Amino acid sequence: MNKITVNGIEYIQASEAVTQRPTGTRAVVVVDRGWIFAGDVTREDGRIRLSRAVHVFKWYNIGFAKMVETEKADLRPISDVDIPSGAEIFCVPVHDQWGL
Repeated sequence: MNKITVNGIEYIQASEAVTQRPTGTRAVVVVDRGWIFAGDVTREDGRIRLSRAVHVFKWYNIGFAKMVETEKADLRPISDVDIPSGAEIFCVPVHDQWGL
């Protein structure tokens, strides 16, 4: 991978960054009514089950994308979550230890 460093920050070519996607099953899941959770996702029988779950309670001074990237948020442990699949707005894959 080609990298350059400017003022101590390492940069890579954008096309290479796109290929570095999380490979596990963990995701941040946004559901209706504004709820946001993260966990290890299992989809079956019309349900979304999140194990090792956290509730994304709130974040400040950054947008959603930056919050997902940096984990700078008020993350609260929660029991496993079981959501009807029709309630999902979208999900964003993240690394396997996100929020833990």
